[in-house]
Amino acid sequence: MPVNFIGYIGFNNSSEIQGDHRNRVLDIDYVNAAGRAQEEGGFDRVLIPFGSSSPESQIVAAHVAATTTKLGFLVAHRPGFTQPTVAARQLATLDQLSGGRVAVHIITGGPDEEMARDGDVGSTKAERYARTDEYLDVLKQQWTAATPFDHQGRHYSVRQGFSAIKPSNLPVFFGGSSPEAVEVAGRHADVYALWGETLEQVGESLSQIRRSAARYGRSPGFSLSLRPVIADTEEAAWKRAGEIEDEVRARREAAGLPTSGHRPPNAGSLRLLETATGNRRDTRLWTGVAALTGAQGNSTGLVGTPEQVADAMLDYYDIGIDHFLIRGFDPLGDAVHYGRDLIPLVRQKVAERDARPVTLAS
Repeated sequence: MPVNFIGYIGFNNSSEIQGDHRNRVLDIDYVNAAGRAQEEGGFDRVLIPFGSSSPESQIVAAHVAATTTKLGFLVAHRPGFTQPTVAARQLATLDQLSGGRVAVHIITGGPDEEMARDGDVGSTKAERYARTDEYLDVLKQQWTAATPFDHQGRHYSVRQGFSAIKPSNLPVFFGGSSPEAVEVAGRHADVYALWGETLEQVGESLSQIRRSAARYGRSPGFSLSLRPVIADTEEAAWKRAGEIEDEVRARREAAGLPTSGHRPPNAGSLRLLETATGNRRDTRLWTGVAALTGAQGNSTGLVGTPEQVADAMLDYYDIGIDHFLIRGFDPLGDAVHYGRDLIPLVRQKVAERDARPVTLAS
C-alpha cells in the first residue's frame, strides 16, 4: 500500500511558538519558500488552510501551483458559503490548471463565532452536516454529469445545472468524529482525516468509518495528522518537546488565554483533549500541546529520532493509515527537516514492509 505525505502551507511562518505575523497576514516569500521546500522534500500534497478571516485557500493554492511542477494541494473548503455548483467549477478549473494536482478537504463547521463572521448565524451541528451532505451531492453531480441535471433539496435548488469543465481526479478529504460526521464521511470521503490519537483510538475510528462507508459500497483511505519532533537522540527530542510546551504555555499566559480547564466545542477536539492525559501516550505520542491549547486542531505529535518516529508511523500504517499530514512548530524549517530526515526513511520502511512475503496460515 503506498504511503502519502501531506505538508502544510499557512499564510506566514508563524505557529503556536513562533513569530507574530499579524502585520504580514500573507507573507509571499514564505509561501513561495514553503512550496519549493515541500516539493523538493518529497511531500505529495500540502494542506492550504481555511479561516473566516484568512487569505482565500484556493487562490493561494493556484499561486503555489504556478510556482511548482509536481506538488499536490489539499485545499480546505467550507460548504455553505459558496453555491456548490460554483465551487465545483472553481475546484475543477484549479485542478485542470494545475495538471490534476488538487484535492479538497471539506471543513463542515467551526466555532459559532467564526461561522457567524461569514454569515452563518444560529445553525446547529446537525443542520451543518445535513447541508454538507447535500452540498457534496450537488458538487459531485456537477463534476460527473454528462448532461444538465436538476436538484431539489432542503438547502439547494438547481435547475439544469451543468459544468463543461470536469476535474481529472479530485479526491474528497473529510474529517469529524460526531455521529453526523461519520455518516457523511461514509457517503462521501475518499480519504477520512483524523488527528493524532493512540493506536487503539485510531483503530476504533478506522473501524467505525469502514462500517459507515461499507453501507455505500465504498472503501476510503485514511489520513493521520501529526506534529513530529525529531532530533539526533531521543533525549534531545523529548527535551525539545518540553521546550515547546513551555513556550506555548508562556505565550498563552501572556495573551490571557487558558492553559487548562477549557472544553472544546467539537467532538474531534474533545476526543483529542481526553487523550491528553499527562503528555505521553503509547510509546511516542506526545500530547502536551493538546492539553495546553484545548486540543485546538492538529496538536499532537510523535517524538524521537527519525528512526524512532518512522517506526511509530509504521505502527499506524499497519492498521490502515496511508496518508500522514505532518507539520512542525517551525513550519518552514521543520518541513525541510522532514523532507531530508523522515520522509525518505518512512518510504523505505514501507517498501521493505510491503515486500515481505505473505505467510499463509496452515
